[in-house]
This record gives sequence, C-alpha cells and structure tokens, in this order.
Amino acid sequence: MEKSNIPTLYQWAGGMETFEKLTAVFYDKVLKDDLLQPVFKNMSANHPQHVAHFIAEVFKGPEIYSNTEGSHHQMIQKHFLKHLTEAHRQRWVSLLLDSANEISLPDDPEFRSAFVAYIEWGTRIAVINSNVTEIGVEIDAPMPKWGWGEPGGPYIDDKKT
Repeated sequence: MEKSNIPTLYQWAGGMETFEKLTAVFYDKVLKDDLLQPVFKNMSANHPQHVAHFIAEVFKGPEIYSNTEGSHHQMIQKHFLKHLTEAHRQRWVSLLLDSANEISLPDDPEFRSAFVAYIEWGTRIAVINSNVTEIGVEIDAPMPKWGWGEPGGPYIDDKKT
C-alpha cells in the first residue's frame, strides 16, 4: 500500500468525535477516582475537550489545539509543579485504557500498540515535568506527532512523510 493511502492514527480511531467521547468518559472516571480527583477537581469544564484536541492533533488530526488552544510547551506548563507520582501516572493510564475499551476505541494490535506507546511516553513526560523546577521544553517546541511506529519517534515532520 502506498504510504499516502495509510490512514493516520486519528483517522483510524474514528476522528474528533471519538477523541472527544474518550476524554469525556475518561475525565468522568477521573473525577470519581480517589487518587486523581484531588489533582483534577479544579479543572475547567473545557478541559476534556482541550485534551481531546491535543491527543487528536498528536495523532495527526486537525491542528485545533495548536491553532486555538495552546502549544506543546503550554500543555507541559499545565503539569509544572503538580508533583505527580508514578501512582498518579499509572492510574491515569489505567483509567484512560478502561475508557478506550468502554467506547470501543479500535482494539487491533497495531493501533493499540501506537496508542499505548504515546500514552506511556506522554504520561512519563508529564510526571517528569511536574517535579522539576524548570521546564525543559522550548517555548517553540513542535507538537508531538505520533504515527504507526515510523522511525524517528513522535516528532516526525508531517511534511516529510
């Protein structure tokens, strides 16, 4: 199959509606969770949608987040000095994967491998950046772009692929 005919992870997942449903279900679980609720209890009503837009863009969907809601650097700043722990990270991942199953996110091994790889990478970065005294990501750092395991990891330039 020609590379241009391969759907993005965003397309494979089902588009923006899927990501918005995923984050709505997920954050409903978060607010009922004893460990995570204290971290997220003051989140804005739009937070689940912002996260949906961020993840969708990372998976090569529309650039709604970076064009209207923030940047990669700003997303990292939201975790700054939150003092997240490995327990927080693991619960976050667990609830997100439970939510993915609940909404019937595609469960084929290739998609789930890429999805989980990004979630693992992103949550580990969040924990690191929540416990440092200075953010190690440049203000103009590019948005991560995640695909089907292409060489180069999450920062593959879409214009070159």
